[in-house]
Amino acid sequence: MIDVGATGPTERCDAGSRLVRVLHLGSPIGLYGAERWILAVARHLPAAEFESVVAAVRDDPALTAPVCRRASELGIEGRVFDGRGRLSLRAVRQIRAFIRATAIDIVHSHGYKTDLIGLLAAAGTPCRTVTTPHGWSTDADWKLRIYEWLDRASFPIFDAVVPLSDKLHRGLEWVGRLRGNLHLIPNGLDLDEVAEARAASAGAYLAKGDADFVVGFVGRLIPLKAVDVLMRAFARLDRPGKRLWIVGDGPEAEALKALASQLGVASMVRFFGYREDRLAIMGRMDVLALPSRSEGTPRCVLEAMAARVPVVTSDVEGCRILVRDGETGLLSRVDDVAALARQLERLAGDAGLRRRLAEAGYAFVEREFSARTVASRYAELYRELLASGGSRSALTSARGDLR
Repeated sequence: MIDVGATGPTERCDAGSRLVRVLHLGSPIGLYGAERWILAVARHLPAAEFESVVAAVRDDPALTAPVCRRASELGIEGRVFDGRGRLSLRAVRQIRAFIRATAIDIVHSHGYKTDLIGLLAAAGTPCRTVTTPHGWSTDADWKLRIYEWLDRASFPIFDAVVPLSDKLHRGLEWVGRLRGNLHLIPNGLDLDEVAEARAASAGAYLAKGDADFVVGFVGRLIPLKAVDVLMRAFARLDRPGKRLWIVGDGPEAEALKALASQLGVASMVRFFGYREDRLAIMGRMDVLALPSRSEGTPRCVLEAMAARVPVVTSDVEGCRILVRDGETGLLSRVDDVAALARQLERLAGDAGLRRRLAEAGYAFVEREFSARTVASRYAELYRELLASGGSRSALTSARGDLR
């Protein structure tokens, strides 16, 4: 991974290369859904035609930008741009210099911060701009609401806006100026990554010990995810060897630990915190539970299905895209502790049901949501954008001029 500091980017020239270069801009914080999505698409774009760079804008020198480090491990170029504040002009200048020095053809951003920075950086360059909205905050403060409003207001400027769920797509259809550049490409999952994690050694830290039934949660510990509902349902579960594994971090972590003590289940609950090896941990769960109050297309559910782990989720639109009740998983009413407890009891007492749901879930994800399928759809979109902006010879000429 190459760190881009105040002196500007290290120039990299690919003389004679005709590969389409795509700069993906992600978050420096962790490997969450959006970052995993970036890596999956970058990894599976046709290598004979596309070359990806995975970058993050770091506003705190303590941040390690794991998405860039993981990209480098996968053989994909990783870059870190430094800039303070939510909208850093310093980062804009660095990215613009990088675009020009390395002849980026497409800037693909994810989230309000990278959207605004990416648009400004691409201005005056021949590259095309794409954004993938991953969702909006439901508990944002007024500053974040303003930034997210500015983000949505910027969408008509992009060459393509590509939400990854039906819900997000419908929420943008009313914007008349977006109709010509609004596309729906559903979220996808890198099945190779899941298979590699399953093949890796689980390690002693994953020993289930005397656990008879492990319920798991993977995600941010925020009110939207309703982990408190899961913990209360788990407390009702009548299973002597039950365990609850919570993988993830967030502002509710301490409150949830206190709740576990209040409910008398603290000894049965393990808080793993944020873990880059969450797929290996997930593979040892007996069921993944996601009681969210709202979802787009939840990546952790896709990952659990790909790992052949049965799932129970809240009955919200984003989850219903993946979970067909009794077929590929189980559904439970939102914020209904008793209903979720009943579904967990049902799964705990029926190993055959768990196996059937796990196999059906895997087949569904493999057929409909593989990263190769998603990447091929993006490759087609990228081709269309480049064709509409001029011929490949014109882009090649621009590349030569930038050298």
